[in-house]
Amino acid sequence: MTVLCDQQIQDAIGIEPFATNQPRQDTVSYGVSSYGYDVRVGTRFKIFTNTTSGGTAVVDPKCFTDDLFVTVDTVDTGRDHVLIPPNSFALAETVEWIEIPRDVLAICVGKSTYARCGLIVNVTPLEPEWRGKVTLEISNTTPLPAKVYANEGIAQMVFLKAAQECRVSYADKQGKYQDQEGLTLPRVDT
Repeated sequence: MTVLCDQQIQDAIGIEPFATNQPRQDTVSYGVSSYGYDVRVGTRFKIFTNTTSGGTAVVDPKCFTDDLFVTVDTVDTGRDHVLIPPNSFALAETVEWIEIPRDVLAICVGKSTYARCGLIVNVTPLEPEWRGKVTLEISNTTPLPAKVYANEGIAQMVFLKAAQECRVSYADKQGKYQDQEGLTLPRVDT
C-alpha cells in the first residue's frame, strides 16, 4: 500500500467541496495537505445526555434511540461552536461528501489542535467504494467543557492505495452506511 499525496488526493478521491490547505486566520485548518485531507466538522451535533431516562439509560448498539442525545445546531444557536460537556461524547458530520475509489482505504485521525485539548476524534476506516458524509465521534476526555468550532478542521483523512482492487467493496456489500447524507446513528442489520 502507498499513501496518496496532495495531487493524487485531488485527482483520485471524490471530495466535495474540495479545499486547498492554506492559512486561514483564527481558523482550525482544513483542506488538502501533503499526504492527507483535513475534513471540517459541520454545524449539527448530537451530544450524549443522561437526563431523559432518570439516569438509568444504557447505550445499546442493537437498540439505539435518539433520546440519548441533545441535538444542537450552531446555525440555530447563532454560535460558531458547540460545547461538549466534561467526560462526554458527541456525534457530528463532516462538511465534505467523500467518495472512496475501489482500490483505496481511508484512515481518519484527529487533528493535533483538538487532541492537545483532550478531544479525541474517532472514525472507522472508510472502505473501498464507500461514499457519503462521514459521521464523526468526538470524545471530550477532560474534566472541563470543550469547544468544537463548526465549519472548521476536526480530523485528517489519510488515503492508502492498494496494490490491487479488492474482490468485494463496500458498495458491492450494500453497506448500511452507504450514501449517508449526514450524521447517522448506529444501526445493526436485523
